[in-house]
Amino acid sequence: MAFEQTSHLASAGRALALAPLYAAGQAARIAWHAGHYLAGRRIVGTTDEPGGAPPKSAFAPVDRRRLRRSYFELMAADWRNVRDGVYRLPPELRRAPSPARLFAASRDYAADTRRVARRKFARGGVEARDHAAAAGDFPTYFLQNFHFQTDGWMSAASAERYEMQVETLFTGAAMAMRRTALPFLAKALTSRGAGARYLDAACGDGGFMEQVLDNFPDTDAIALDLSPAYLGKARARLGRFRNVRYRRAAIEATGLEEASIDVASCVYLFHELPPRARRAAAAELARVVRPGGVFVQTDTIQYGDEPGLDALLEAFPRSFHEPYFDSYAREDLEALFGEAGFEKTGESIGLLTKSTCFRLGA
Repeated sequence: MAFEQTSHLASAGRALALAPLYAAGQAARIAWHAGHYLAGRRIVGTTDEPGGAPPKSAFAPVDRRRLRRSYFELMAADWRNVRDGVYRLPPELRRAPSPARLFAASRDYAADTRRVARRKFARGGVEARDHAAAAGDFPTYFLQNFHFQTDGWMSAASAERYEMQVETLFTGAAMAMRRTALPFLAKALTSRGAGARYLDAACGDGGFMEQVLDNFPDTDAIALDLSPAYLGKARARLGRFRNVRYRRAAIEATGLEEASIDVASCVYLFHELPPRARRAAAAELARVVRPGGVFVQTDTIQYGDEPGLDALLEAFPRSFHEPYFDSYAREDLEALFGEAGFEKTGESIGLLTKSTCFRLGA
């Protein structure tokens, strides 16, 4: 009994010590990105269509009160997971970026936002295809200026500015939304112990994988992405972890051995895949994950998940050049992954993101 009381007191003490760090860190991040978001809106403009008002929505107007409430519910849930030891205080809240880096990121964001504005109002979303000849063979769907961003996924400059752009788009909530996947992954990796084989498919700049490895540094990890530039950024970001291998490949054709992965994740990719590629990706994940293994799919919420926000989902593909987003928002995920042999075991929604946990049948 005395030991249990001491343990509870120690845990409470750690939580109290972390609370100010979490609150101060998130407040600073939110203020920084919200300020850039407002500035970016002024540069790009607020209408969804060049020269006119947005088209009439098929859904009720966005429930702004629900949107704000969801934002703070996300942060509260994130803090509870830190407090309860589900995962550590996130890396971005433990280290402060240098003023020089902040200034450079701010300046680059403003400059690229002007290019985004030009591209948006010119209805241009495929300039990234100009990089294809020099960069190698890529599926056509990949060669898009998603979010109207410069270079699409094809350049080191794009990889460097991605985190600033996506966090600003979601006013500092993007990484907290991604962490809705972490409790599922933590449970799966803990049950398998050190040396578990973990795949982050479409790892991007390595931001989410850093969150996983920060908590499970002994994991035998594979960072997979189709973009050489983003994989290079991930390699630099994850350099402090020893057990990471890097693989350039599409999620539909990873080249990994059959039944070689214990736990897999994929964050914010499937809404950028056309329907046929989604099915190929699900089948490939089922091929490489071991029977009984876990796959956590993290992406946008879908129509009906948060009815008060459906109009926001409807407007997103017009506002940010996401040609496959609407079909993904209507996709039956249980059926999609069920066809490949996965069974849904859990789900968590945080603001505009949904994490779904699947187990591969025998």
